[in-house]
Amino acid sequence: MSTAASAPIVEPESSAPPVRQRVDSIDLLRGFVMVVMMLDHTRDFWHSAAFQFDPTDLTKTYGALFFTRWITHFCAPTFFFLAGTGAYLRRAKGVTARELSHFLWTRGLWLIVLEITVFKLAMTFTLDPGFTLLLTIWALGWSMIALSLLVYLPVSVIGAFGVAMIVLHNLFDTLVVAPWSPGKLAPSVMEKLAIVLHQPAIFPIGHSPKFIVFSGYPLIPWIGVMAAGYAFGRLYTMDAPTRRRVLVRLGSGVILLFVALRAANVYGDASRWSTQKTTALTLMSFLNTSKYPPSLLYLCMTLGPAILALALLERNRRGSLGRAFVTFGRVPMFFYGMQWFVAHGGALIAYSLAGKPTSPLFGVPGFSSIPSADLARAGFSLPVTYLAWIGGVLLLYPLCKWFAEVKRRRNDWWLSYL
Repeated sequence: MSTAASAPIVEPESSAPPVRQRVDSIDLLRGFVMVVMMLDHTRDFWHSAAFQFDPTDLTKTYGALFFTRWITHFCAPTFFFLAGTGAYLRRAKGVTARELSHFLWTRGLWLIVLEITVFKLAMTFTLDPGFTLLLTIWALGWSMIALSLLVYLPVSVIGAFGVAMIVLHNLFDTLVVAPWSPGKLAPSVMEKLAIVLHQPAIFPIGHSPKFIVFSGYPLIPWIGVMAAGYAFGRLYTMDAPTRRRVLVRLGSGVILLFVALRAANVYGDASRWSTQKTTALTLMSFLNTSKYPPSLLYLCMTLGPAILALALLERNRRGSLGRAFVTFGRVPMFFYGMQWFVAHGGALIAYSLAGKPTSPLFGVPGFSSIPSADLARAGFSLPVTYLAWIGGVLLLYPLCKWFAEVKRRRNDWWLSYL
């Protein structure tokens, strides 16, 4: 195993020799959250309730289902945050600001293209040009493009920008564009921009309802999360004991901030919590923060434990399971793309073998013309969903291990884009 996690990393401005870019604790955490992410995507295709109701709907959900969805909330914030940290480590490795900027905007553009083509096909099994999905990788791509401009600024300014976007964006929660549906007047250009930036919604590309966009991942504050992650990378210039102390204090502080703000129920999330008929439901209400767009409280709830985990992962010995997570974490985009095909394709095979209608697996439920009777028969139980997830992860491991080895042995420029 690499010892990069405990070795100091030089500042970009330093004249000391460049250091290794890979940090095992970061790769391990990234790999872990991506495996958990696959649980959510497997649930989307395999679990019967996924076609019936939102698992965080407290009027319909139950404990095991709610927490199956809740645990996956840690994935996107951690991934965006660590993508920013990874960019800083690339800078610390010795590349210039101009070189880093070029890499970020070209990779960001490439991810946007992948989102609306390959990943759309993997998610929907259709390339219908009449419907465009702007989801996680779309937001990740634009966040990289934004960071490609920010990297010319001092690290402290980038960090302040990111934190300010995270903390202040909920001030604009009341500025909402009226929902659009076919037959209604299309939103204006400025309203569409507002949707892309801070409100999940559908809208037509022009004025015709033939070409519809679903913007599910508003760019604010994801851009800020990546920027904050970039500044966070400076911690890896510290010696290991000092860094661990800072990580523990920072992670604990963010968790306490979440608890305090959520308990106050005043600011930080458009959705307020309330006392329910049972203690379990009350806890679910307290934890049920907003992801679209990610609220201040949502990000505190997820990033605080992620930062704390980085401190713990540096000190603990890693067995075979830890090494497997590191492998996944070193090929994140390869894993991301493949897991869609495995989860979705596996569901198609299982539905066919079980005699279930496969129409719910084509298109987007809620936006595609899928018979309600087919939706009612779709999916399996939660235990079967978990078995499908575990099977999918095991299937992907040798593929990811092979690709990680390819990236280790070769320096082809295109490998850094996957």
